[in-house]
Amino acid sequence: MRMILAVVALCSAIASVARAAEPSPELIAYGKALVEAGDCASCHTADPAKPFAGGKRIDTPFGAIYAPNLTPDRDTGIGAWTDADFTRAVRTGVAPDGSSYYPAFPYPYFTKMTKDDTLAIRAYLGTLAPVASRNKPPELRWPFGYRGLMRLWNAMYFKPALFEPDQSQSAAWNRGGYLVTGLGHCGACHTPKNYFGADKTAQALSGNEVGGWYAPRLDGAARTGLKSWSVEDITEYLQSGRNAKSHAGGLMAEVVVNSTAKMSDADVRAIAVYLKSLPASRRETIVTPPDDAEMKAGQAVYAKLCIACHEADGSGAPRIYPPLPGNALLQSVNPSSSLRIILDGAHTVTTPRAPNTGEMPGYAKQLSDEEIAAVTNYIRNSWGNAAPLVTAAQVAKARKEKP
Repeated sequence: MRMILAVVALCSAIASVARAAEPSPELIAYGKALVEAGDCASCHTADPAKPFAGGKRIDTPFGAIYAPNLTPDRDTGIGAWTDADFTRAVRTGVAPDGSSYYPAFPYPYFTKMTKDDTLAIRAYLGTLAPVASRNKPPELRWPFGYRGLMRLWNAMYFKPALFEPDQSQSAAWNRGGYLVTGLGHCGACHTPKNYFGADKTAQALSGNEVGGWYAPRLDGAARTGLKSWSVEDITEYLQSGRNAKSHAGGLMAEVVVNSTAKMSDADVRAIAVYLKSLPASRRETIVTPPDDAEMKAGQAVYAKLCIACHEADGSGAPRIYPPLPGNALLQSVNPSSSLRIILDGAHTVTTPRAPNTGEMPGYAKQLSDEEIAAVTNYIRNSWGNAAPLVTAAQVAKARKEKP
């Protein structure tokens, strides 16, 4: 009898430990919120029917990488990983087998995350349906396919460090800094890169071309940055994908739908508070206006095809047709995003806060390279705007590099 009671007590104790080891619903919900803030789905979901099962192709200047499987499948996902394995992978870029990840996986940003947040993310991922989806090998140009080179890259450019709160700033500012420089990895797109793909840290968040689009400045530059945007403007843009000054397009539209539109009001506002505090990290480009002939040619195209929606003065219809005067993205030194929209058209992203749709047709077939260059120069240099000259050769290149 004593033996039976002892066995029952032991089994009860084991069951109690097992229950204690299971993450709480609160932890799982918090992990889900962190996964959304980190926009993990955008890279790790190739098939919407198999979320987080990986396989999505990510093109880089060095070749293509395929995002791995984050579901708890034990053979092809992370189901067999320990907490230590997961934490090391996320915060230091080292896989369980000791190999190094490429920085297309943004561990140089995730290193700023706390261990508790990392494990909360793991707790949420552990609740996903396991999907058998074996990781695809990268398709990188020689010699970048040798993962051993990442040890040298890490030694030169990777500095593991938690986010350090600034005690002189508000709690909102510090939360925003944690999200922008860490989990949200905004600099992965918005910070210029050097020849080896590492951030130019002295020019943080001052704009960068990525995936055929231009991720604009998020610093306080007057003409091409966020100086003219208020905290409320930034918050509305991140929550709805549009505001009175601009609309989200391209890769940023994906970020809004999968990430920022789902985040809490407090976290989105914290991001806005942090971004609004950033000074311009580099000077604006000195602009030489296009000549009169170029402006007249562009004005003729604008009057024929654009004026109906954007109005003669470029004012458009805020939150429906983006206004053009003072538009920071439009005036960016790199015209990639403007050219993509004119060539391919645009679809206004819809979110719970802004469900109404809007469309702009593409003009790739209707206009020549010279005409697109002219109208781009016109809208980038009218109504007080100022931006570098766009050439027909740049338009031709953009046509060929369609994402």
